[in-house]
Amino acid sequence: MASALQILRVPLARTGMMMMSTQTSHAFRRKAVPLIRNYASGAGEKSGGGVKLGLWGLLAAAGGGGGYYFWTTQQGGSGPRGASDYQKVYDAIAKILEEDAEYDDGSYGPVFVRLAWHASGTYDKSTKDGGSSKGTMRFEPESKHGANAGLHIARQKLEKVKSQFPWISYGDLWTLAGVVAVQEMGGPTIPWRAGRVDGTAQDCPPDGRLPDGANPSPKHPRDVFYRMGFDDQEIVALLGAHTLGRCHTDRSGFDGPWTNSPTAFSNSYYVEILGRKWVEKKWSGPKQFVDKESGQLMMLPADMAFVNDSEFKKWVETYAKDEKKYFDDFTKAYKKLLELGVPFPEGTPELKFKTA
Repeated sequence: MASALQILRVPLARTGMMMMSTQTSHAFRRKAVPLIRNYASGAGEKSGGGVKLGLWGLLAAAGGGGGYYFWTTQQGGSGPRGASDYQKVYDAIAKILEEDAEYDDGSYGPVFVRLAWHASGTYDKSTKDGGSSKGTMRFEPESKHGANAGLHIARQKLEKVKSQFPWISYGDLWTLAGVVAVQEMGGPTIPWRAGRVDGTAQDCPPDGRLPDGANPSPKHPRDVFYRMGFDDQEIVALLGAHTLGRCHTDRSGFDGPWTNSPTAFSNSYYVEILGRKWVEKKWSGPKQFVDKESGQLMMLPADMAFVNDSEFKKWVETYAKDEKKYFDDFTKAYKKLLELGVPFPEGTPELKFKTA
């Protein structure tokens, strides 16, 4: 899979160099496949020490090509890592997204988005800990937190990429995988920065910092997201990622997809939650809702809070009507989420990746 030139956003005054530009492209959106399937997670947990990656900062422009490089330290040596290196990692992740047609709806994209989200969403702005900075989900107890059930599948899948590029930290790998997944499933281009450094088990955040899908109170998402530094608009923008993937009874206890296109990034989540009649599902599992028309789609109690609260609902309505507005706002909020608590050196450039 060919690599492509990246946009490096750096202040002209600091670099004295010309900006590079390229047209972004999005992967086509695959035809909706309204299949209800549930797969058991057969793979076991894997944890252990990671390769250390230290980003010491922006060193220099390489020759006349204007390519910027980072100097990384790692086990077994050191060397320059530039935009083209990260594009190669991007391409390697993209290559494995759909290599297993039997997994869920044929894509690991949704579970990669969830991995990046859960690795980042543990940040606490008051204590300034948690987040993706140290890649701690590979350790217990974080790997065993209830909200992370099933994410060992994504982590183990990405070990193939880690073995190919041992210099990349787990935090960078997981968040980059989240960027790859969004873009390759037809979503917006997400600016991304490298610089997360692997930590230890002692850096694991406490349990209970991620959203609880069973909690129907609008106060709950505000408690969770305000702790990270988000406002109501950003909360609703991030929750639009529920357009992807599905719940599994062997993980969360819930079952089913939110939309008919669980492997295509769009504003479908908002359209569905507003446009359908939702009734409580009659089953032996936890309380959840299904659409009255087909019974094939589902919403969690926590999802319904976004149409029962007037401040949240106005943003749901905005994004249901205007997908471009949603993509723009999601891009900003998702980038912010992935960078929570990461001490980027001054001048660390933003990279934009071309879809594979």
